[in-house]
Amino acid sequence: MEPSQLKAIITRLEAMTADDSSIDVRKFEKDGTERCTVTFDRERQMFLLDDHSENEDFEFDDIDLVAMEIYDLIQ
Repeated sequence: MEPSQLKAIITRLEAMTADDSSIDVRKFEKDGTERCTVTFDRERQMFLLDDHSENEDFEFDDIDLVAMEIYDLIQ
């Protein structure tokens, strides 16, 4: 059985929320191609997802929802 990709995504997102900086950024890619960038705005307690395939930005206040969106983008 392969390790859960969703769990790995959530771990990375949780690390962003634990960081003391006001804004933290993570890039998510598949096969060397960047699929999205996620920024955590500590002041607003929001995840901001920049979907590179659609050139759209989304805001999430729920770690599970942003993790599922990232999972869909890298599959």
